Amino acid sequence: MKEYLIRRILYMLLTLFFVSIIVFVVIQLPPGDFLTSYIAQLATSGESVNLETIEALKKQYGLDKPIWEQYLLWIWNVLHGDFGRSLLYNRPVSELIGERLAITFVISLFTLIFIWVVGFLIGTYSATHQYSFGDYLFTFLGYIGLSVPAFMVALILLWVAYAYFGQNLTGLFSPQYLEAKWSFAKFVDMLKHIWVPVVIIGLANTAGMIRTLRANLLDEINKPYVLTARAKGLKEWKVIFKYPLRVAMIPFISTVGWSLPFLVSGAEITAIVLNLPTSGPLLLEALRNQDMYLAGAFLLMLSFLTMLGTLISDLLLAWVDPRVRYE
Repeated sequence: MKEYLIRRILYMLLTLFFVSIIVFVVIQLPPGDFLTSYIAQLATSGESVNLETIEALKKQYGLDKPIWEQYLLWIWNVLHGDFGRSLLYNRPVSELIGERLAITFVISLFTLIFIWVVGFLIGTYSATHQYSFGDYLFTFLGYIGLSVPAFMVALILLWVAYAYFGQNLTGLFSPQYLEAKWSFAKFVDMLKHIWVPVVIIGLANTAGMIRTLRANLLDEINKPYVLTARAKGLKEWKVIFKYPLRVAMIPFISTVGWSLPFLVSGAEITAIVLNLPTSGPLLLEALRNQDMYLAGAFLLMLSFLTMLGTLISDLLLAWVDPRVRYE
């Protein structure tokens, strides 16, 4: 296992190097750069920028250098913990990400807990009560959850809440706490509003987990070893939870590490619809404006978390399934 971990870490470092190159190049692929977008916005609003100002900005942000030199400067600073300065917001990238990261992490963590708890309980119930009314009901709701996009559910919920109850469900805080500093009262206020994005974002993933767990568990509970355990007089809950459910959960355990990037990125479109101060809209805005340092830092972080999550999934899989070996 020790040799396996060392080998995987070396692979991760090499992969991150190539990912950083791809990320930087892809951000640069659209015609123009950040200054082009900035000047176009000023022109739209009726303002103009002289050539001296443009050249000064290019020099300030290093946009007058060749792309390979820009990349080397960026990756060298990243290795020293400096992600650069956002061209769009004129602030350090680490500061911008830090502001959004905590809220994004809390929303995504609650969403994951919702997905796993609800999906686990309903999936197990549907498999152990096959063709019952509850099974048909949850199957129907599962198909709706899989077929309707989360942002569409958000729009429908917002319209219903405002049209029939006069409630505005957007945002994460009450008006009096929007600009207030963090306190226990502000945290409690956030918890009162957080259920809306948690349920909406988690709906589709919960539906998928229910369907997959139900199918896997149904496949396991009809196998000979389960019939033998029942014949020996083992209690039904122990028969289900000790062996079949453990095997049925393997596909989820093998991909549980993929939840790490989700904790940071969140659901971009749904976050925009619900006006959530998360990192998703910030990343989208950075990509739209070709803010290469902000977008590059985000994408590099998501790539790292994906690789780290995959490693964690592999280790958990070896712990749960004794058939897995890493020689």
